[in-house]
Amino acid sequence: MDLLNLFPQPIIQGPMAGGSNTPALVAAVSNAGGLGSLAGSLLSPDTLRAQVEEIRKLTGKPFMVNFFVQDIPSPSKAEVQQAVELMRPVWEPLGWKELPLPAKWCEDFAAQFETLIELKPAVASFTFNILQRGQVEKLHAAGIAVIGTVTTVEEAQAWEAIGADAVIASGVEAGGHRGTFLVDQTAATLGALDLLDGVVKAVNIPVISAGNIMTGADIRDRLARGASAVQMGTAFLVTDESGIHPSYKQKLLHCGETPTRLTRAFSGRYARGLENAFMQRLSAVESQLPAYPVQNALTGIIRAEAAKTGDTSLMSLWCGTGVARARGMSCKQLMETLIAELHQA
Repeated sequence: MDLLNLFPQPIIQGPMAGGSNTPALVAAVSNAGGLGSLAGSLLSPDTLRAQVEEIRKLTGKPFMVNFFVQDIPSPSKAEVQQAVELMRPVWEPLGWKELPLPAKWCEDFAAQFETLIELKPAVASFTFNILQRGQVEKLHAAGIAVIGTVTTVEEAQAWEAIGADAVIASGVEAGGHRGTFLVDQTAATLGALDLLDGVVKAVNIPVISAGNIMTGADIRDRLARGASAVQMGTAFLVTDESGIHPSYKQKLLHCGETPTRLTRAFSGRYARGLENAFMQRLSAVESQLPAYPVQNALTGIIRAEAAKTGDTSLMSLWCGTGVARARGMSCKQLMETLIAELHQA
């Protein structure tokens, strides 16, 4: 399947779960010649159908849907209670006597996968783990190109071995969740350039570079190093069409000297975002918190409360190391700017 012929510009908009990826954003990227991406990982089958339908009303161009490859966990009451106690420093100041528990830990990936086959987007990408060969064959039979997210050379080789059409080589600078699955998350430390160089040498399928890509010049640099395309998240988070909380967007546009860092405090899986009070209060215990998706579900109510008041100290402010170079404008303007910069001599 010739994936790269689906979109004329070598720009994929990163799928960013949690509401930032509006159908308008996805469609605007695809309409401008890139590949828009819908983060499907937190969506129920019915919501997936509704959002894909909305995207198709806005564009006739190809787009991608992204999922977390995961099982539904079954933590013990003791494990949950320990996590609740460890997080007391972030929820008790909200005036709560106890932390409200979520109704479920995550969406059912098996149900999402069947919905994906039914909806037949041009491309599907996956992170957090790897598919089985039979699942890749099912997607191909439905006419869907398959992309795996990798943080090591070995992970790229594993995706190539089961028939993936391309891999996204996500450097440690990238915002949001790490896609590591073959080694401990703390062991996947390669920066975007070193990872790109290693993966391009190791596989024969297209490599998409991700991490600290904010301008057309950055894109040109990655293409020159052997990338077939790039995936950009942070640059699109601040566009007019992005659905993130207005306070979050302003924080990204005016981040100043605030550092980004990796944390597992919010979700139980390492993810990069702007440092804030939530991260700081839990930094001493973050290694003891439960793995994704349990921790992510437990903190959901705290983050929802923060959204009500615009309190960015308790929000997960996901973004990459290039956030200080983010430019607030419409998605169409950003795409036009990136393409113009890319083709400048």
